[in-house]
Amino acid sequence: MTVLVTGSSGHLGEALVRTLRDRGEQVAGLDIIEGPFTTHVGSVADRAFVKHSMQGVRRVFHAATLHKPHVATHARQDFVDTNITGTLNLLETAAAAYVESFIYTSTTSVFGDALVPPDGAPAAWITEDVQPIPKNIYGVTKAAAEELCQLFHRNHGLATMVLRTSRFFPERDDNKTVRDGFADENIKLNEFLYRRVDIEDIVSAHLLAAEKAPLIGFRRYIISATTPFSPEDLPLLRANAPSAVRRHVPEYEAEFERRGWTMLDSIDRVYVNERARNELGFKPCYDFRFLIERLKAGEDMRSPLARRIGSKGYHAESFSEGPYPVE
Repeated sequence: MTVLVTGSSGHLGEALVRTLRDRGEQVAGLDIIEGPFTTHVGSVADRAFVKHSMQGVRRVFHAATLHKPHVATHARQDFVDTNITGTLNLLETAAAAYVESFIYTSTTSVFGDALVPPDGAPAAWITEDVQPIPKNIYGVTKAAAEELCQLFHRNHGLATMVLRTSRFFPERDDNKTVRDGFADENIKLNEFLYRRVDIEDIVSAHLLAAEKAPLIGFRRYIISATTPFSPEDLPLLRANAPSAVRRHVPEYEAEFERRGWTMLDSIDRVYVNERARNELGFKPCYDFRFLIERLKAGEDMRSPLARRIGSKGYHAESFSEGPYPVE
């Protein structure tokens, strides 16, 4: 039986195909873009193509999507076609084929405006119980696709898991102020405190979800690096993030000073992976403390898998300011 990975020419799709092949799995890769890890070239919005691609499949990892960097370059209808209609096509054909598990890669971007606390308030503690308030077409379509997954579990008995992944892209930040104010490795390391995860840990979460899906049925999980913080740290994180970090990982200061790096003045939210750790057995390796130790030892922050995949970008064309035309 075959494992189907959608988005197989992208960052996560390639990581999944590589890992599954290394485990001896028979993998079919589906993507609109040709690539060495893609066996089926076409769109998830094409129902006949999806039906053909589902033949002999026992597990589905659905990572294909239009992303936030596409908001300025694609029509809203494109997001609906890919993120909603494409997911619906996959769910319907998976249910008809009695697929044993369907793992949907969502995003913490579905939380949208729920991530930003009012001025003067503590940082937000973001768990799966926080009600999403999507703020763009990307967030809206990803949230709608999550609801489709829940619908197909409830009405068709399809075991589906929704994994809301935090940032993992290797490209430079899409915010010009951030790009100008921090070295790229500096800002990415800072994000491991509250909103970033290594792709190797994301792949681990997907494989665990696929194993547990037939037993659990349907569940949403935040997939992010384990934060060193607790809810008691939230007021200080918003007011004085360096003091909050010093409280838990004091050794960071010497390494930052040695490199001329800067800690964020304020952190406004923290993604919490506790449900995934407790229910899936998720054990992310790449967290802030671990990465500080790697830097002290002169090692690369990126996992071996992240280094193998490298940077893919999201557009065929280049832009005058930064990697994405979203500002």
